[in-house]
Amino acid sequence: MPPMALAANGVNSSRMKTPMLIAATTLAAASAQTSDTMRCGQWVVDDETPLQELLAKCGEPTRKEVKTEDIHRKNFGNAGTQRVGTTTTERWYYNRGSQSFPMVVTVVDGKLKSIDKAE
Repeated sequence: MPPMALAANGVNSSRMKTPMLIAATTLAAASAQTSDTMRCGQWVVDDETPLQELLAKCGEPTRKEVKTEDIHRKNFGNAGTQRVGTTTTERWYYNRGSQSFPMVVTVVDGKLKSIDKAE
């Protein structure tokens, strides 16, 4: 059996790697979870917050973009498509000052779908 590798300070280097790997994994998971939350003053809202509550806590967005698209379905027997309705997608932009990232809230058909950092 080969001898254990020791770091310069005499500590087994493979034992040092495990806590560092756990810390890196935890940090990555935590940053992945924060993409669907936004702080508004003392409040934190997430992608499950009702729109009225988001507006009450965060106020009106700095800017809104609204896009309405037709929804089509195939006709019976593949004879073209038929318009069956529309879907409306809104992007609400929040500029939260120089100390915070700008955020974009995506609303589809009146329901909050996501909260992300604005690009």
